[in-house]
Amino acid sequence: MQIGYKLAAEGFGPAELVRQAVLAERAGFDFVEISDHYHPWLDNQGHSPFAWSVLGAIAARTERIGLATGVTCPTVRYHPAIIAQAAATLALLSEGRFTLGVGSGERLNEHVVGRGFPDSVRVRHEMLREALEIIRLLWQGGYRSYEGRHLRLEDARVFDLPSSPPLLAVAAGGEQAARIAAELGDGLFATEAREDLVRHYRDAGGGGPRYVEVPMAWASDEATAVRAALDTSRWALTGWKVMSELPNPVNFAAASATVREEDVREHFACGPDPARYIEVIRPFVDAGYDRLVMQNAGPDPDGFIEFYRGELDDRIRSLHPVG
Repeated sequence: MQIGYKLAAEGFGPAELVRQAVLAERAGFDFVEISDHYHPWLDNQGHSPFAWSVLGAIAARTERIGLATGVTCPTVRYHPAIIAQAAATLALLSEGRFTLGVGSGERLNEHVVGRGFPDSVRVRHEMLREALEIIRLLWQGGYRSYEGRHLRLEDARVFDLPSSPPLLAVAAGGEQAARIAAELGDGLFATEAREDLVRHYRDAGGGGPRYVEVPMAWASDEATAVRAALDTSRWALTGWKVMSELPNPVNFAAASATVREEDVREHFACGPDPARYIEVIRPFVDAGYDRLVMQNAGPDPDGFIEFYRGELDDRIRSLHPVG
């Protein structure tokens, strides 16, 4: 098992994210993961820096900790050739510490370039499959071309390649994407404690690491933690069918207006009690995930990192799947 720290790029500016990554390394986290967004989920989160620049700065400021995108969409806002080049460069700068997490994207971030975002999930998966094929092709070296139904590549070469390509983890919310992860990826990425996603991944031949984000909100008292999560992270309770479709933060504010404090308490580990965190984490472990990402929605990142170091690290690492 490895434990990661989620860099909340929607809630903090680039320099602060780098600072938090340095603290996470000192606290014993195995890796940091950053979302690759153009917009935050809610306007009051207030940030959304360019993830690749932040990761480059983190690579220069750290020595041991792994780096990951969680996740990048390589089909609309970016062409996969650009992501293949960016990931190869970051793998070199981090001396092999980078994992490329990819997914089929959200309208929130992809519509901004004016090319539209496919309404059909089937088309999004087709595009993701083609993008992964292009990335893999370019990582082989040499000049490459590709003619797909949705994406094309013409005489492109990534000149600076690491000796081994980055691990490629594919986000899945259902069976089709889990199969893509098994066939074209090196690992699985998820946001729910769903055993069926792990099963579909394994049934399709997937044998790599399984990443998952665990919702939590640390504060010195539960009420403060709940209010902070409700204020900035209530969008997480709308469900993936909503999260992938809405175009702007104002839409997420409207869609999450009915989320209550009791909903947050049920979904998140809130406050200072380590036992509640283990209670929330346990289903993710039992479902078969072995890369647990601590996604803190609390108001004090430094306090959470210290809490993790003193109260959670050993407890989480002692967990083993049941059943």
